[in-house]
Amino acid sequence: MSLIVNDLAAAIRATKRELKAQLPDVKKVFAEVEEYMRREVDDVIGARERGQAVIPSVEFQAVRAGKVPDSVKQEIKRRGAAVIRNVFSRDQAAAWNEAIGEYLAHNRYLEQPVDPSLDKYFSKLKSGRPQIFGIYWSKPQMEARQHPALAEARAFLNHLWRHESEGAVHFDPERECTYADRIRRREPGDKTLGLSPHMDAGSVERWIDPNYRRVYRHVFSGNWRAYDPFDGAWRTATEEIPSPAVCSVFRTYQGWTALTPQGPGDGTLQLVPIAKGIMYLLLRPLMADVPEEVLCGAEPGRALSLAAEWHPTLMPALSPIPLVEPGDTVWWHPDLTHAVEDEHRGKGYSNVIYIGAAPHCAKNAEYLGRQKSAFLKGESAPDFAPENYEVRFEGRATPADLTELGKKQMGLASW
Repeated sequence: MSLIVNDLAAAIRATKRELKAQLPDVKKVFAEVEEYMRREVDDVIGARERGQAVIPSVEFQAVRAGKVPDSVKQEIKRRGAAVIRNVFSRDQAAAWNEAIGEYLAHNRYLEQPVDPSLDKYFSKLKSGRPQIFGIYWSKPQMEARQHPALAEARAFLNHLWRHESEGAVHFDPERECTYADRIRRREPGDKTLGLSPHMDAGSVERWIDPNYRRVYRHVFSGNWRAYDPFDGAWRTATEEIPSPAVCSVFRTYQGWTALTPQGPGDGTLQLVPIAKGIMYLLLRPLMADVPEEVLCGAEPGRALSLAAEWHPTLMPALSPIPLVEPGDTVWWHPDLTHAVEDEHRGKGYSNVIYIGAAPHCAKNAEYLGRQKSAFLKGESAPDFAPENYEVRFEGRATPADLTELGKKQMGLASW
C-alpha cells in the first residue's frame, strides 16, 4: 500500500503535536542525543586525521569462510557501512564495464530525448541530477545481481540485522529480491553532477507514517539508548508516498559494485558513518525554533537532505569512501546520510552498478510482481521515473539470461 496524504502541512502539525505530547522532555532528550552525536563525529574526525579508515573493509574470502571477526561486525554496525573487497574479479568487472559501454553506444543512449520533468527526486539537492544512466536491464547488470558471490555477500550483511524480534520474523536473510537500479558512469573533470548530503527511503514518511514511527519508537519515547538501527521490527511494514525514485522496498543496505578504480576525489561516494545519526534528524524538527509545519529538509517525493541550517552537528563527519578497485562492493545502511562529491578530479571514469540488498519479505515480494512486468517489457523499474529507454533497446536481458537463482530473485520462479 501507499501512504496518501491530502493536507501535508496539517498532517505534519498533528504528528508533531502527538510526538511532543508523548515526549514532554524532548528538549532534554535532544540535548543528550546531540552530545552523543558530537562524540561520534569527533571520533570520525579523529580517525580521519590519524589516517585510519572510517569505513570498515573486509575481504570476500573472509566472508565466504565465515572468518570475519566480531569486532569488525560491530564496527560495521556502528558505522552503518562496509566495503566488501574482491566479490568479483577485476577482469569480470572490467568486462561488465566494457559491455555496458557498448550497450549504451549501440542503442545511442546519449541521443535519447530527455524529459527533465520526469525525475525531480534530487532537484532540491545542491548539484541537481548526478551522472546516472536510466538503464536497468543490460546483461551485465543482470549478471551481477544474480551472481552467487553477491548472494553470499548480501546474506552476510543481512545477518547483521535482527531479522526476527518481538515475536515476528521480519525478513529472510538468506533469500534476496532483486531491486533493479541504475548505473553511474562519471567522466573525469565533471564539476556539475554531485549530490549534497541526503538520505533515501522516505522523507516525511519517517514522521507521519505510523509504522515508521514504530521503527523509531525508542527515539520518540525518549529511550534513545535502546534504539538499534539493525532491528528489522516494523521496517517491512512502512508505507511511502507514491513518487518516482522513492524506494518502496525494504533494503537492509544500499550499495554498488565498482567497475573502475575510484576513491577520494574521484567524484564518488561520501558517507556520514554514524548508524545512529538518524536519531538527531528525527528529533531536530521537534525543537522550539522549527516552524510547526517544517521537518528540517524533508519534503514528499524528494531525498531527505542534511542541511547546515538544521543539522550542523553532523556535517563535519561527512567522509569519502576509501579507494576501491573493480569488483569491490560498497554498502551503507538505508538511514545513513550520503553524498556524491561535486567534482571528479581523477583521471579515469568513476563507474558503478547500483545493487543493494533487499531480502525476501512480503513488502519486497509485492514489488517483484510490478517489477517483473517492467522487466519483460523493457520499461524502467517501477520505483523510478518512466523514461522507458530500453523498450526500444537491442541486446537487453530477457528471462533466458537468468539463472535459476536469478529467476527466484526476480520472482519468476518460486524458492
